[in-house]
Amino acid sequence: MSGKKLYRLVGVSLGLLCILQAALNISLRLALYSSGAPDYDAVIRNLTEERDQLKRKLNTFDHHTQEGWVYFRSSFYFISSDKKSWGDSRDDCLQKGADLVIINSKEENEFTRQFTRSFWIGLTDNETEGTWKWVDGTLLNATTSYWHPGEPNSYENNIGVVANEDCGETMFNDFKDNWNDEQCSELNIWICEKSVA
Repeated sequence: MSGKKLYRLVGVSLGLLCILQAALNISLRLALYSSGAPDYDAVIRNLTEERDQLKRKLNTFDHHTQEGWVYFRSSFYFISSDKKSWGDSRDDCLQKGADLVIINSKEENEFTRQFTRSFWIGLTDNETEGTWKWVDGTLLNATTSYWHPGEPNSYENNIGVVANEDCGETMFNDFKDNWNDEQCSELNIWICEKSVA
């Protein structure tokens, strides 16, 4: 799905949410009116707060999409165009008020696979070899793990030298299990993720 189509889809979705909100507000007004003792000031305050909240969300959406971010399931994603090490990639995300992507579901993994290039994800075992953690400190859950068969493996070359591959990346985008471990110093593109509160 192209960025413009996705932008339109999200715009239409937000429009439908506004219409639904308006219908709920009308229903609330009718319910209060029929109860006999409406507190119009409270209703107006609530409606004003809801309107302002929707405006803030719409402004956030507009700002991020104009800056090149992509929206998916309550998060914005920034896909880099240049290559950096895992640590430098994470620093770039943090400077943007985000972090490297944390893949929490099959759907999110499918979403990231559409970019068809390998990229850094927010997964590392640099604290303890074999104990994979996300950048937010949570342990990798085996049920939401998408390692390619044989990965992670901290690659050993043909002369017995072990490469300490402590950082997670996507690599095999033709497969649903597309994660790979790689040396953190390698250069790669990355995806930042910022949740929408």
